[in-house]
Amino acid sequence: MVAPALSPSLFGPDYYQNPYPAFDWLRVHSPVHEFRFPAGEVPTFFLSRFADVKALLGDARFSTAGASWAGEAARAAGLVFGAGTVVESIVTVLDPPDHTRVRKLAMSAFTPRRIEQWRETTARITSRALDRLEESDAPDVMQFAAAIPAEVLGEILGLSLEKFREVLHAIDRAFSTDPDLEEDRKRAFQEVGEYGRELIEEKRHNPSDDLTSTFIQARDGDDRLAEHELLAMISVMIMAGLDTTRGVIGSSALALLDFPDQLKLLQDSPELAPSAVEEFLRYEGALSTTLFRFAKQDTEFQGVLIPAGSPVLASTLAANRDPEQFDSPDRLDITRKGMRHLGFGHGLHNCLGAALARLEVGTAVPALFRRFPELKLAVPRSDVRWVESWLVRSLAALPVELGPAVR
Repeated sequence: MVAPALSPSLFGPDYYQNPYPAFDWLRVHSPVHEFRFPAGEVPTFFLSRFADVKALLGDARFSTAGASWAGEAARAAGLVFGAGTVVESIVTVLDPPDHTRVRKLAMSAFTPRRIEQWRETTARITSRALDRLEESDAPDVMQFAAAIPAEVLGEILGLSLEKFREVLHAIDRAFSTDPDLEEDRKRAFQEVGEYGRELIEEKRHNPSDDLTSTFIQARDGDDRLAEHELLAMISVMIMAGLDTTRGVIGSSALALLDFPDQLKLLQDSPELAPSAVEEFLRYEGALSTTLFRFAKQDTEFQGVLIPAGSPVLASTLAANRDPEQFDSPDRLDITRKGMRHLGFGHGLHNCLGAALARLEVGTAVPALFRRFPELKLAVPRSDVRWVESWLVRSLAALPVELGPAVR
């Protein structure tokens, strides 16, 4: 399908602040949309329809393993995730059979007993973070949102909080689209790997009942995680578990402020928290798109020829607002039933830490409005800005007036 001349600009300043008009146009006029990705001006394909995104995520003709399948232009532009670092072999960019084996070993750590332990940990950490928010002279929900995954991961992985800001800064740099920052992107991935290596070394000497120690000991018969697989697993937990959860907690709070009827419903009916979390993930998920998929060979997808090695971005953010799948998709409805969202992806690479993310968001967001039932924005709504990231959907800040605290 050839798009009209007035196709929207992707990954520009206006797009980052409000991508939904672009998504609406693309779904109608160019659902498999070819454009040039900012880093390297690489011809890239962008998917915006729910059905297409879901289909691609389950299509074995496309792979996240850029080291094996990316074309020369994509490699030269630095679009191979974590190229030349341990991040290049994280579970989210492996193909079967390696993916199947590594994911099975990793999932052995996510037992019901462990998730219940995380529930207590998350509640305690949330309460402390609310105390700090209450004491702040300039309360910002994003500072509260950042503290939850940082401290939860600190406890369940056994990592020090001292380097949290450094790691978060490294993650931001790793996903830059600036074509002049390729070397810095690579260094950022290396920094995350170095942090993971330090953590593994510490836990080998001082094992405890934490997730890192569990990954070290994970086995399936005679099979264990190889050293580079273990390091990659810790790295992906750090990268995927910090910024994404922070983003969802912040965007969920803003969504409730934008839809006060839904906020009141959640306050009056706290049992709706689980369905509210699913709606938060649909309405404004953690990621704008999935990681790059690369065509393994020349492939026709929905009538469009995608050349071998070409990068494809499947926008879960666009898919989850598709009016063909969701009634009134631009409205928050915490009682929504029906079609499941794609906020955690789909298929082989659906989010490994989905249970933890649901737990953190489902604990933190209701607790925020229980403690501060009259919370409101401290700035005009138009002043609320989104981080300019092609991958992560997160607010830069969310200044608020807390109002009276209820304990």
